[in-house]
Amino acid sequence: MTGNGHDLRPDAETFTLFGARVTIVDAAGLLAAAGAGPVELLADATFPAPVRAVRLTVRAADGTQRFDAEVRTSAGRAVGLLALGVAGPAGVLLARRLAGTDPTAGGLLAEASRRLGLRPNGTGVGDDLAGAAALREAAAHGLHPEVTYDESPDGGRTVTLRAAVPGGEAGPTHLRAMVGLVLHVVRELAGEGALRDRSYSVGRRPAPAAVPAVPRTEAVTLDQVGGLAEVVARFREIAVSFRHPQVMARWGARRPQGILMYGPPGTGKTMLARALANEIGADFREIRTPEILDKYLGGSERNIKQIFREARRYRQPTVLLFDEFDSIISYAGAGGDAASQAVNAVAGIFKQEMNTLFEENPDVIVVATTNFPQRVDASLIRSGRFDVKLAIPAPDESGRAEIITKMIRELIALHEGPGFRMFAADVDPAELAALTPGLTGADIREVLRRVQLAQGDAGGDRGCAGRPDQPG
Repeated sequence: MTGNGHDLRPDAETFTLFGARVTIVDAAGLLAAAGAGPVELLADATFPAPVRAVRLTVRAADGTQRFDAEVRTSAGRAVGLLALGVAGPAGVLLARRLAGTDPTAGGLLAEASRRLGLRPNGTGVGDDLAGAAALREAAAHGLHPEVTYDESPDGGRTVTLRAAVPGGEAGPTHLRAMVGLVLHVVRELAGEGALRDRSYSVGRRPAPAAVPAVPRTEAVTLDQVGGLAEVVARFREIAVSFRHPQVMARWGARRPQGILMYGPPGTGKTMLARALANEIGADFREIRTPEILDKYLGGSERNIKQIFREARRYRQPTVLLFDEFDSIISYAGAGGDAASQAVNAVAGIFKQEMNTLFEENPDVIVVATTNFPQRVDASLIRSGRFDVKLAIPAPDESGRAEIITKMIRELIALHEGPGFRMFAADVDPAELAALTPGLTGADIREVLRRVQLAQGDAGGDRGCAGRPDQPG
């Protein structure tokens, strides 16, 4: 689509296994993302009974790429390998052969299951060959999974597979091999032919129909932030310090809990605060100007005290955002008139509350954003109150290209489907970035919104009778 690293539709590999159509989207990107934390795959996929749920995650740890899978079954009649019993010889042999990736394991288990009368009539030759191929592929790439079985109180059972390869060697072929092993286990549990004519997508994003009905900004992540690589990297560091407090405590380090972001409007400061909260798994509380400013003398100070009093009682990690900070806390000048004294009083109360908040509740991060940093008194944002100060500039050309790419990918993931493409194959984010000097992320999103509106109106005028596969 483009030659500048801005492909709008990441590479997708599609193959057939046990009769199921499997698509792995952006395998290299999935493995790279695992360096920042576990990446869950096969989200919201459905499987044939008795399989109730399948969870597959990949993560980077201790110099290795780790693959973890759980296949859970419902209570009731067990089939496949579970019918042979955890302690049964065929079940033990399967576990050993999966770990050693013996290509005869699939056929042996199929034969044992047939003798027990657990499979439908039929030869099952195709499935057995596919199972052997899945095991051979895993062996060829050094995947030797550890297989365990557990029984839950409700009578259901769980098969767990864990495998690891050196981080420097991990690639898309390892991900494909692990998916093959997982589907091999599902097939053994559900019976031959159970996966036929099903489709599975392996990737970070659920299918468009499964996207939760929440506002986009509520669910934003750092992965969706474009054009601010250094800022995103800094936020990831802060998130790690909150997710692993024991490491910080070991070194006697204090986590940064005050963050000031400043820059032109529309550059994504509020979105970054929300993304940080989601990265940590924290609650998000936004303080708006009317919640603080009061026309009556002493009212604003009381409001600030109440906000911080509540913050001290939070029992969950919380990002507390003071948006448009300069409009809440104006410059604390030395004027002697009543207005200046009121401003100084508000700023003074804010300083006092910030001084003690972090000691009394270390699970709160205070984030302040402003378009006019020169209007904020330096004593308010000194280190110890706001340890991290980040400039959020308007994006340059490469930044705009990254923002456009991420926004278009988001629209594709949400709205494109069989027979309908929103964007033509020759759309080039780098070219569009060159044509949009001075635009911020908010401006670019508005441009895309207007394009969507124009295309929607055109489609309505045509009575939606045009070819749905023609992009706009």
